[in-house]
Amino acid sequence: MTLYRAAILDTPDDPFTGGRLRAELDGGLLVRAGVIVDRGGFADVRRRHPEEDLQTLDGGLLLPGLVDTHVHYPQVRAIGGLGMPLLEWLERYALPEEARLADPSYAASVADDFVRSLVRAGTTSALVFGAHFAPATDALFTRAAATGLRITSGLVLSDREMHDDLLITADEALQQSRALARKWHGTGRARYAVTPRFSLSCTDELLAVCGELVREIPDVWFTSHVNENLAEIAQVHEQFAGTYVGSYDAHGLLGPRSVLAHNVHVSDEELRLLGDRGAGVAHCPASNCSLGSGLFPLGRHLAHGVRVALGTDVGGGTGLSMFKEALQAYFVQQLRGPDGIPLGPVHLLHLATSAGAALLGLDHVGDLSVGKRFDALWLRGADDSLLQLNLRNASDAEGALAKAFALGTDAAVASVWIDGERLAP
Repeated sequence: MTLYRAAILDTPDDPFTGGRLRAELDGGLLVRAGVIVDRGGFADVRRRHPEEDLQTLDGGLLLPGLVDTHVHYPQVRAIGGLGMPLLEWLERYALPEEARLADPSYAASVADDFVRSLVRAGTTSALVFGAHFAPATDALFTRAAATGLRITSGLVLSDREMHDDLLITADEALQQSRALARKWHGTGRARYAVTPRFSLSCTDELLAVCGELVREIPDVWFTSHVNENLAEIAQVHEQFAGTYVGSYDAHGLLGPRSVLAHNVHVSDEELRLLGDRGAGVAHCPASNCSLGSGLFPLGRHLAHGVRVALGTDVGGGTGLSMFKEALQAYFVQQLRGPDGIPLGPVHLLHLATSAGAALLGLDHVGDLSVGKRFDALWLRGADDSLLQLNLRNASDAEGALAKAFALGTDAAVASVWIDGERLAP
C-alpha cells in the first residue's frame, strides 16, 4: 500500500445540484492494489496506517484523472487549421490528414503520439473517435491497452459526403465493426463505441447498420456529432426531412450509453428527446469557438435534464488539455451574458472529471472517494512558474482550484496514475 500526502480536491457531488468542493489541503489518501481504501486529513490517516509507505506531493494539487468525452485521435497532428468554418475545415484540413491513416505504419505512429499526449495532459479516460480504417482503429486500442488508458472507441463510418477514400459500404461497416468489437469490447479497460461520423455523411442504410450493432453488442456505446454548425444542420434537415437528433433516434441510436458531441444549435424538441432517452452531450468549447460554430447553451441542456461533460475535440480545437477546455467553457458562458450559466472552479472540476466519468458510465473513477480506483493527477508547476506563484498565494481550496484552471497546462501535470500505477510524465 502507498499513502499519499497532498492537497486533495474533488467533486463527488454535482455542484449544479448543490454539491460542494471536497478538499483536504493536508490530506491523506491510502491506495492498495489500485483502489482507494482510506482518505481524510493526513494526521488521521497516518495514525490509522503508521507503517505504510509514504509519498509526499508538496506544493500542488492532487486531482481525479481527467475525462475527455469527445476527441479525434487521427487529428492529433492536425491542430491549428484556423480561420475556417466546420465544413471547409474538414475538407481542406482534417480529412486529408485522416486519409493518411490508411497506412498502418503511419496510423501506429499517430496512435502513439495521441496516447502519449493524452497521458501527459492528465487524461486517464476518454471517448475517442477512431479512424475510418479498421487497422488504424485497432492500432489505437493496442496502444491504449499497452499504456493502461481507459478508452472507449470505434471504427468511424461514412458512406457519402466524404472523400472517396474514407467511405465504407454498409456491409463492410457491419463486418469490420463486429470484428473490432469482438476483439476489444470489454477487453482490459477498452470498450467499443458504434461511431458514424455524422448524419450528413451517412445514408439511412448505414445508420440502420449502426442500429443493428447497438442492438447486437451487449453494453456497447454510441457516439457521433450533432448540431455543430448551421450550414451542416441545414443539409442534415434537408436530407432526413427532420431534426438532427431525430436522424439518430429513428434508428434506435439514442440511450444512456449515447454521447453526441457539440449540440450548439439545438431545438427544445431535440433537447426533450435527448433528456427522455438519457443521452449525453460532449461540450467542446475550444473547437466551437475556433471554428466559429457558436456558444453552447448549457442552461437549456441542464433545464431539460441533458447530461453534459467536456471534450477537447482536438483538430478543431486547441489541444488535449482539459484545463484549457474547462477554462474555455467558463469563457463561453460568460459571453452568453444573461443566458449563460455562471461557472465557478468547482463546476469546472466537475465537468472535467466526475461529470465525464458519469457520462461514460465509469462509476469506479471520476473522484477520489474510498472504494474508487486511483486514477489521478498531480498538478504542480515549476517553482518559478506563474501557476506555483499563484498556488502559494491562494486564500483557500476553491481559490487554488480557480488558479489551477486559469493557469494549468500540460507542462504542470507532474504525475499521472491509472489504477494506482504511475504512468507519466
